[in-house]
Amino acid sequence: MGHSDTPPPGPDFAQGIALSNVPASGVLAGHVDGEAVLLARLDDGLHAVSGTCTHWGGVLGEGLVEGDVVHCPLHHACFSLRTGRALKAPAFAPLDAWRVEIEGDKVFVRAKQEAVEAPKANTQAHPQRIVIVGGGAAGFAAATRLRELGFEGALTMLSADQDPPCDRPNLSKDFLAGSAPPEWIPLQPPSYYTERRIDLRLRCDITEIDTAAREVVTQSGERFGYDALLLATGAEPVRLPTPGFDRANVFMLRTLEDARAILAAAEKARSVALVGAGFIGMEAAGALRTRGLEVHVIAREDVPLERVFGRDFGNGITELHRTHGVNIHLKATATSFDGQALTLEDGTRIPADLVIVGVGVKPRTQLAERAGLQVENGILVDAMLQTSMPGIYAAGDVARYPLGDARARIEHWVHAERQGQAAAANMLGAKQVFDDVPFFWTFHQGHDFRYTGHAEQWDDLRVDGSVSEKNCTARFYRDGRLLAAASIGRDQENLQIEAELRR
Repeated sequence: MGHSDTPPPGPDFAQGIALSNVPASGVLAGHVDGEAVLLARLDDGLHAVSGTCTHWGGVLGEGLVEGDVVHCPLHHACFSLRTGRALKAPAFAPLDAWRVEIEGDKVFVRAKQEAVEAPKANTQAHPQRIVIVGGGAAGFAAATRLRELGFEGALTMLSADQDPPCDRPNLSKDFLAGSAPPEWIPLQPPSYYTERRIDLRLRCDITEIDTAAREVVTQSGERFGYDALLLATGAEPVRLPTPGFDRANVFMLRTLEDARAILAAAEKARSVALVGAGFIGMEAAGALRTRGLEVHVIAREDVPLERVFGRDFGNGITELHRTHGVNIHLKATATSFDGQALTLEDGTRIPADLVIVGVGVKPRTQLAERAGLQVENGILVDAMLQTSMPGIYAAGDVARYPLGDARARIEHWVHAERQGQAAAANMLGAKQVFDDVPFFWTFHQGHDFRYTGHAEQWDDLRVDGSVSEKNCTARFYRDGRLLAAASIGRDQENLQIEAELRR
């Protein structure tokens, strides 16, 4: 994050502080040599770790501490206060651990110490060959966690994308707006995969899983043997049969390749139309508006995002975009595109040099179906993320797993990464139930909105604060039970609600 002239808040631990100033629970945030540091009193003594989240630079001192774990207020990554280990996505790199020295009744933090190795899984019973199909969030997180846990066998990652795993949430946000340079987008450089012996194959289309031979077959006829297999095939954008939507200036936004193509088209464009007012469509509308384009959003609903966020937040986000000059056409349907203008059902013509279609995604289950796995709006998995066939797991957007007293398939980035991490542990025999509370964030016109929990249907919505004042939490209930919450400007509260849902 680089050093600024003003040190992070709190005391300078290098100068020493009174032992009595370290709280019995939680953390004391301070700094050493310009770097933010957290000091925690745990049951085995004092520990110090860096105070800046390794994912996106969140201030961990403003996060939530539970026992020996600190949760980042931005994207809910979790770290060990004891070792600095990154316990849960979206952060993968550990925090630095610092040496704590007690002299008399004072405590000093002066220097970093060697990283503590993650506890290794028992290597005896490991599969020898693991294949991951998919190069998105879940696949990347699984491959990384497998090596962290000490898996030494052959690890192959087969991705249909032409680029290595990338920071997909950024594509519709900063990258499209031009405020994130291209080098921010890959999750890791190519050397990362080489060093960890992750055999990453790009532009690799899988045609079948030969479950009898335990092999994955590619389009070119190459066969990869596996002892354990993870299907992290994700979801693909829904295509609309609207006349003219097969033209070269109509785009979807899913991959880095898609985002690059949109940017190339936007260079020469004056007006863009987004069909669909979901998260991708609304985020992309905001991003392209910052580039000075005339932006139109075509929404079938009367309140965008209401189905997930409720009416207050849906209206609030819509107004936020309108005040920034985005034209939002509600209760509208596109009927055709002639290459220069989009025609709506009511006859309105909207000039559009390019069109982006964002009307949702559908899980990529074709491989699983052909292999005879149980599929029903996603690949059905058990609480350990194992499919109906032993040794084959599924994670991410494609997996439908037990959540509460039902099943859910959740299309969130952080959730997909965490499922990948859990599936990795379970492939190595951990028998770990996946019960993480879903979380996602969405970015509109300079503001982050956070959502924790899962509420497909609710009968009671309680809103506290005001979306227009950027200070609000909406809580979703069914039968008196809290299911989820959306918030803006209340990051700590969102973390506390997540903790409540976890319990």
